[in-house]
Amino acid sequence: MSMENGNGSTETLIAPQLADFVANLGHDDIPEDIRTRATYLILDAVGIALASTQYDFAHRTLTALSGFGSGDSHVIGFGARLPLRDAVMLNALLVHGLDYDDTHVAGVIHATAAAFPAALGVAADRRLPGRDLLTTYIAGMEASTRLGAVAKGGFHQVGFHPTGIVGVFACALMAGRMNGLTSSQMAMAQGIALSMASGSMEFLQDGAWTKRMHPGWAGVSGITAAALAKAGFTGPNAVYEGRFGLFPLYLDKEEFAQVDMSLATAGLGEQWEITNVAIKPIPACHFTHASADAASALRKTHGLKPEDIESVRARVPAGVMKTVCEPIEHKQSPQNSYDAQFSVPYAVALGLLYGRFGLSDLTQEALNDPALQDMAKKVSCEEYPDAPFPKYYSGEVIVTLKDGRVLSHREEINRGNPDRPLTNEEIAEKFWETATTAVAADTATKIKNAILDIDSLADSRSLSALLAGNNE
Repeated sequence: MSMENGNGSTETLIAPQLADFVANLGHDDIPEDIRTRATYLILDAVGIALASTQYDFAHRTLTALSGFGSGDSHVIGFGARLPLRDAVMLNALLVHGLDYDDTHVAGVIHATAAAFPAALGVAADRRLPGRDLLTTYIAGMEASTRLGAVAKGGFHQVGFHPTGIVGVFACALMAGRMNGLTSSQMAMAQGIALSMASGSMEFLQDGAWTKRMHPGWAGVSGITAAALAKAGFTGPNAVYEGRFGLFPLYLDKEEFAQVDMSLATAGLGEQWEITNVAIKPIPACHFTHASADAASALRKTHGLKPEDIESVRARVPAGVMKTVCEPIEHKQSPQNSYDAQFSVPYAVALGLLYGRFGLSDLTQEALNDPALQDMAKKVSCEEYPDAPFPKYYSGEVIVTLKDGRVLSHREEINRGNPDRPLTNEEIAEKFWETATTAVAADTATKIKNAILDIDSLADSRSLSALLAGNNE
């Protein structure tokens, strides 16, 4: 299927190409190292989900969704059972809730947070083998990361959270594959999902919880869109390219002028975007990581003491200023954990004072630390000259001391980036740290072994039950 674009040339539509890829991808079409890396991405997500069960936002969401009735789909870490879509909603919220989950660099999306809970939920509901779950998850990741990359960071600039905007299409494709839809039906499911793509960045203004629900809503919507398409419901064909398609509609003229539609399908089945997914070493927005590490490096190298510091300048890419630096007064005085996770001044202050940024630094006690509050107020932000964004989320910290000396450290490539990746062993260590905040060591070991051996599972429901803490 093709269409004529605004320049008079003819292009092949994206939706049918993505549908064909996801529908026809075979387990053995995926290189073994890609399948292995995918299992570690899942391991990372599950550890974070388990840790999230210890937080108020997770319990309140469970209470809300339980009000719609019980079901047969498992909730990670809680042992509760909800209807399929509600379980997917909550599981995705758990993966994304601490903002510690993976990020596809070029797409600037939290791809696993939407893809894995949806894939797990449908695979367990359909009693599909683990290899089908893994193959479908990888297919969804390849679709969503490419769609995110098309916008070149533009969604953030106009106030949309791309995980919610793009994730819905991947979830529709995955649900379609696992429910036996044809390629044409899966193309139609994407058209239906176009009316469900959502995700506002307004949470940045007051630390609201809404960002946490975006990947789960993508899963709910994608599963719904696939069901409607299977039943013969129709949606538009030019899902991404049309007059009111995804990219023309959700981006302003300036941002739309930068898009590259070819990235949506480039290298499908040959180049694996799984390798370009970055694992977070710090529980905060990826845009803050390089600055946090630069500050920690300065502290370690120069033995800085807070009383010696006059002022601090943090340089970040222009494309992230709105998200983690503005308004500066708000970022210098975070009122809750979400504020802190999207604050370069807070991340830099932690690095300069303590040389770290961990989950314990997101408690209210940490936020109320007078020394931390004072240091954050000394941090201003400016644009990083010639930053290679979005390939890297670079950062530089420049400290002016009271004796007049000026010290600086630059992190051109943020730690965890595909060009500076965490190893599988480091991901496993992170899983241990996150998971064991919620479950016993022997349970964490069982979960780790099951995920890394997902190809051997005869029934995905056994994994779903294990993650929930249920015996089946």
